[in-house]
Amino acid sequence: MSARSPFSPLSALALVLAGGALLVAMLWMIGAGVAAGDINDGGAHGGGRGLNGYGALYRLLEATGHETDYARDDNGLRRPGLLILTPPHWTQGADISRIVNIHRRYGPVLIITPKWMATDAGTDQPGVQGGWVRLGEARTPEWEGFLDDVGVGIAPAAAPITDAHGITAALPYPARVMAGTGRKLDPIVRDAGGRILAATYRGQNLALIFEPDLANNAGFTREENAQITLRLIDDLLPEGQRGVMFDLTLNGHARQPNLLTLAFTPPYLAATLALILAGVAVLWRAYARFGPPLAPARDIAFGKRALAENSAGLIARARRFHLLPAPYADAARGRIAAALGLAPHGDPAGIDAAIERALLARAPDLSYTAASAALRAARRPSEILRAARQLHTIERLLTR
Repeated sequence: MSARSPFSPLSALALVLAGGALLVAMLWMIGAGVAAGDINDGGAHGGGRGLNGYGALYRLLEATGHETDYARDDNGLRRPGLLILTPPHWTQGADISRIVNIHRRYGPVLIITPKWMATDAGTDQPGVQGGWVRLGEARTPEWEGFLDDVGVGIAPAAAPITDAHGITAALPYPARVMAGTGRKLDPIVRDAGGRILAATYRGQNLALIFEPDLANNAGFTREENAQITLRLIDDLLPEGQRGVMFDLTLNGHARQPNLLTLAFTPPYLAATLALILAGVAVLWRAYARFGPPLAPARDIAFGKRALAENSAGLIARARRFHLLPAPYADAARGRIAAALGLAPHGDPAGIDAAIERALLARAPDLSYTAASAALRAARRPSEILRAARQLHTIERLLTR
């Protein structure tokens, strides 16, 4: 006997497979940083939705068919396409140089310099959303060790501000506009006074937007600024490429390596796949024998039938079939003699003759003596079974 399981095998298999899939998905999400939380923290980066952020630029590129993504580690920096860096004021120049050198062989780099010192707007006020900021002082960055031949300064802009295609910009704060200077700068956007607001750096596959209000959320309140920035990015992208990555490593959102990320990264991915296949094999084995184990049966069951089956099994295993015919014939003779009122322990020849006469009166075509002799002479199992059946038929006729 076995206890009945509350689940069918298919239901149990579905539960196990669903649980395994959810576990693998959870591990992958942890390793990939999907569950790392909202990056809209008021920072000036591609995930920021405040005035100083570049979330609008990210969504504009997405809407215009560009393949946008965030770069959170060195693997992300090595993807082909344009890499946009938005380093904060306090970034070390060596860190920017390292990232530019990593990505340079995979595509161009666009650096948007920071200007605003922003503070959290505070969600306790009506209508204020998370990630909003208040713009404070405008300040130039000091990235010692990176493009030391390029200088930046903040001053009022001289209208009009135009790009290389003749589009005129409309900056939200024209009294505080950042511009760059340097002999290796090729201007892309400049004002009427010749100040450079955006340029490419000669021989480096590198471009810089010195005035962040051309590309940030505050500047994108004017369509002209969005057009200038989008045209600048399209001009930087190599022909046939549409990938644009926004770096987040310099803005405090880098994804650190861990065991989970390593498990899904070559060459460790092979070992992970081997473990998954081994787990699938174990699950299949478990499914094949699903259910509680059967209760062990008794070696010798109760009852006459069980005793007869055990005895028959012992004889069959020992292959002593020749020991069966004579005892069975003697037992049949005794039962028939008792049914006919004969002395069971009398002369066997006399009993056989009396049984033969009684059978002749009931079934002249049968012979008890011949059936008994055939059974005693049988040696093979098929012969024994056939003769025993014949004798049993005679016994039933005489004992009714």
